[in-house]
Amino acid sequence: MVLDNIKQSNDIKNIAKEDLPQLADEIREFILEHVSKTGGHLASNLGVVELTMAIHLSFDVEKDHIVWDVGHQCYTHKILTGRKEQFDTLRQYKGLSGFPKRMESKADAFDTGHSSNSISAGMGYAAARNLKHTDEKVVVVIGDGAMTGGIAYEALNNASTVDGNFIIILNDNNMSISENVGGMNAQLTKLRTGNVYRDLKKAVTDSLEKIPAVGDGMVRTIRKTKNGIKQFIVPGMFFEEMGITYLGPCDGHNIPQLTKMFRDAKRVDGPVLIHVMTEKGKGYEHAERHPARFHSTGAFDIETGLGKKGKPSYTDIFSTVMRKLGERNDKVVAITAAMADGTGLRRFRNLYPERFFDVGIAEQHGVTFSAGLSLSGFVPVFAVYSSFLQRGFDEIAQDVCMQNLHVVFAIDRAGLVGNDGPTHHGVFDIAYLSMLPNMVLMAPKNKWELSDMVKYAISHNGPIALRYPRGEAYDELKEHREPIRLGKSEVIQEGEEVALIAYGAMVKQAYQAATCLEQQGKKVTVINLRFAKPLDTAMLDEVAKNHKAVITLEDHSLKGGIGSMIADYYATKGDDNVVLKHVGVPDEYIEQGSVSQLYEECNMDVSSIVDLVHSLDNRE
Repeated sequence: MVLDNIKQSNDIKNIAKEDLPQLADEIREFILEHVSKTGGHLASNLGVVELTMAIHLSFDVEKDHIVWDVGHQCYTHKILTGRKEQFDTLRQYKGLSGFPKRMESKADAFDTGHSSNSISAGMGYAAARNLKHTDEKVVVVIGDGAMTGGIAYEALNNASTVDGNFIIILNDNNMSISENVGGMNAQLTKLRTGNVYRDLKKAVTDSLEKIPAVGDGMVRTIRKTKNGIKQFIVPGMFFEEMGITYLGPCDGHNIPQLTKMFRDAKRVDGPVLIHVMTEKGKGYEHAERHPARFHSTGAFDIETGLGKKGKPSYTDIFSTVMRKLGERNDKVVAITAAMADGTGLRRFRNLYPERFFDVGIAEQHGVTFSAGLSLSGFVPVFAVYSSFLQRGFDEIAQDVCMQNLHVVFAIDRAGLVGNDGPTHHGVFDIAYLSMLPNMVLMAPKNKWELSDMVKYAISHNGPIALRYPRGEAYDELKEHREPIRLGKSEVIQEGEEVALIAYGAMVKQAYQAATCLEQQGKKVTVINLRFAKPLDTAMLDEVAKNHKAVITLEDHSLKGGIGSMIADYYATKGDDNVVLKHVGVPDEYIEQGSVSQLYEECNMDVSSIVDLVHSLDNRE
């Protein structure tokens, strides 16, 4: 196998040109085989095999800075930089990350996982290179989907200020930005990057500017005329008008064409954008036909493309409730940031397309867009992953909460999400939302409570957020289904001495720990907090009177979480009669692994909770 010759970075440069197509095929087979077992981002990685190979053939990936936007398409890059033997551990606990990771390799220039920030990071590298007077190349790879993010345009707006070569590769696998105009386009690309053209352009400009009075006006006229013509015949004029040289489009699966384009780009003194056309899922029929389904997938059968079916997830429950609410209430509208499938809004979109809005990878816009809908009498439900909502904090504060608008934030993937790792763990939302006046925060303990909370959120008047985790919905404790009342908790079990106050997903952990403790002869109180804001202070007062210790449990950072809020309440009240302990995510970024493994690492598992309760008995 040709792939066996790849042991470390830059080994691909030793592969014969005639063997490169076979290497591409072997890489695709390798990725497909491993992702079918571990899960991961499949379609995007199958689509950039040749593009990644061409980058590695054209640049020194350990000297030059290659920044991958989002980074979920980095599998070929990892294979070509000596990490092939670790792929059995891809996205596994203590294993290879599914995203670029500087601690893994010198070839990983920037830790990524969120979208649209690559151009900004690359510009930082380019500015530093110029300050240090070094000669490394800076290359950014950004997808067309990421170009819907506002930060990408903020960077493009400043890209013309970059001195020296700065290469942006636009990987276009869905949105057609401009059409290839054939031979004229190829000739213009050759002229604009060739030494003869650049030298002639500079010489003519310099000569004209030396002519008093006439020269400046003539230069402006020539430039105006040239740009007017280019508007008609040169693709990518959007970028050209921003001071960025545009090259392409080119076939993203043609390695010779790509490497030639990269050679041309390296001659440009300034920012240059290369428009590359690729096909998501290329080489695997199921992914080609269903790229969205294979964007991020669990383990699956290669032959059929089907994954394992489990119990309904919280996302599935939310999807069903939204479909029903859409039928009952024509004021309910749904908003997503390029995640209709991931957030469960696909069925709502199919049934009520006029009330469904996909704003692209633009969470800030999505929040303020929702505010406008609310002011017009609609009930917007913005379904978004917890870690992605972080991007819209200012808009939540200024445009929603300050105006006390009825916007529902359905926060999916809250808590530790598992194998996608630290960029996707949703462990900060309670902290950054609870500080905002008018905001209401709640979390369900199981699938029935999620349904009740979505309905309650629709009927509420003001900003309200409900957070729920990734994965199978908890289907026990059905008998505990008290009506949702603002700021009121629910007692699951009455006990003595120790009270477990749990929020959202941690109710399951608390109840299972309580069951174990009861088998050991110790009965504790279990309370489903339901609301992080407003807190049920009457319940907290009662618990303090009747218990020696309180343990708070949350699938969230301990810094700024419910434990901190409850501790603050007791401290402000001057109540120091109760021993207070907290279970949650420590003040650090947690790497990837299964949720159960990460719970154990963070002492959030049932066994750790039981041990914590017993430790209170041993206090002097």
